[in-house]
Amino acid sequence: MEAMNDDLTALAARIDRTNELLQRMLAEVAKTPSTHAIFVDAGYLYAAAGRLVAGTEDRRAFDLDAEGLIDAFIDMARTIFADSRLLRVYWYDGARRRIHTAEQQSIAELPDVKVRLGNLNANNQQKGVDSLIRTDLESLARHRAISDAALLGGDEDLVSAVEAAQGYGARVHLWGIEAPEGRNQAEPLLWEVDSQRTLELDFFKPYVSRRTAPAYDVTSAVRPTREDVRFVGAQIAAKWLAARGREALVELLPGHPYLPGSVDQDLLVEAEGMLQYSLRGQADLRRALRDGFWEHLQAQY
Repeated sequence: MEAMNDDLTALAARIDRTNELLQRMLAEVAKTPSTHAIFVDAGYLYAAAGRLVAGTEDRRAFDLDAEGLIDAFIDMARTIFADSRLLRVYWYDGARRRIHTAEQQSIAELPDVKVRLGNLNANNQQKGVDSLIRTDLESLARHRAISDAALLGGDEDLVSAVEAAQGYGARVHLWGIEAPEGRNQAEPLLWEVDSQRTLELDFFKPYVSRRTAPAYDVTSAVRPTREDVRFVGAQIAAKWLAARGREALVELLPGHPYLPGSVDQDLLVEAEGMLQYSLRGQADLRRALRDGFWEHLQAQY
């Protein structure tokens, strides 16, 4: 009987140790921040945003500020996933023989952005993009690299990608673009996701415009240096601070190094006017502009 009591005592001690270890593990898991990623089907983005703002899906007929939109997506995700950190933005597009265009290369150079290319066939149709999205979504969810995925797309073929990620415990949130009439997202995709959000006309207006004659002739203008652009960014920051005051600065600082979409677009337009030079598609100069803007604001805080 005494031996049995000793065994029971030892068993109880082992159970207590096991429970203690489990409690420690749960406490560590609770400390681990959630992580989200943004997945953008560029084909859907260009077609739906172009039709909504410019009245056409033809990429040659309008300009889309991809860098500004990516920052706006990041800013929106930060608001939705308030207690989560961004892993990165995945940008899926098509290209002939999967060779980056100049625009795709400038996007790939942006911080926290990964460009993934499918093929572009003779009819300018993307091939292989949906499978790339599925591969990334499934892999990141399987390795617990993300807890939430924001997916901007509308193709029914993305259903399998959503199911794969959900199978590993990730939540998938579908972002769509307002359609002038009807829908531009497949119903089966809407049924499968964990939440839906529609981005409306006002969200895209600052970033999409019908193509006209360029306001600034880049070919004949002298390209400004990074220091020139950085200085302009600081000048604009000084004017911004004088107009809005320190309260607006305090609200802006937690978002560093990202700017809200509206602020970033105003910064770009004003800088181009001062420089008389287009910064569209010039990722290094856009970064220098933001650097100058932030440096001045932080120096005043």
